[in-house]
Amino acid sequence: MKREKFFNRPEHKELRRYLRNNVTSAEVALWKRLRKKQVNGLLFRRQFGVGPYVLDFYCPERRLAVELDGGVHDTPEAILYDKERTAWLTEEFGIRVLRFRNEQVFETPDLVIEEIRRVADG
Repeated sequence: MKREKFFNRPEHKELRRYLRNNVTSAEVALWKRLRKKQVNGLLFRRQFGVGPYVLDFYCPERRLAVELDGGVHDTPEAILYDKERTAWLTEEFGIRVLRFRNEQVFETPDLVIEEIRRVADG
């Protein structure tokens, strides 16, 4: 299968649209800081599909995903799922995945942005 078929699959269009229209307050706050190339002049996309997954934020130029985690990510099943998902994204596409807790976006937003800058530059 061509690699292009792994990105923003048509069968996931409605899911991506739903997720864009039903964002968490943490996603709204971080998007205000990522949009319009505010971080190192890099274009980030919201709710970007890669294979069977939809990433919260993705920078194609740097193959960098930014994921925000709330309480639903704290169960043993969710932790394992996130670990397997990250491994697949890294192994199949070389995508680096940064994970932040929702609370970090509100409590230390400048540190979150600085970490995204650091990894994007690295």
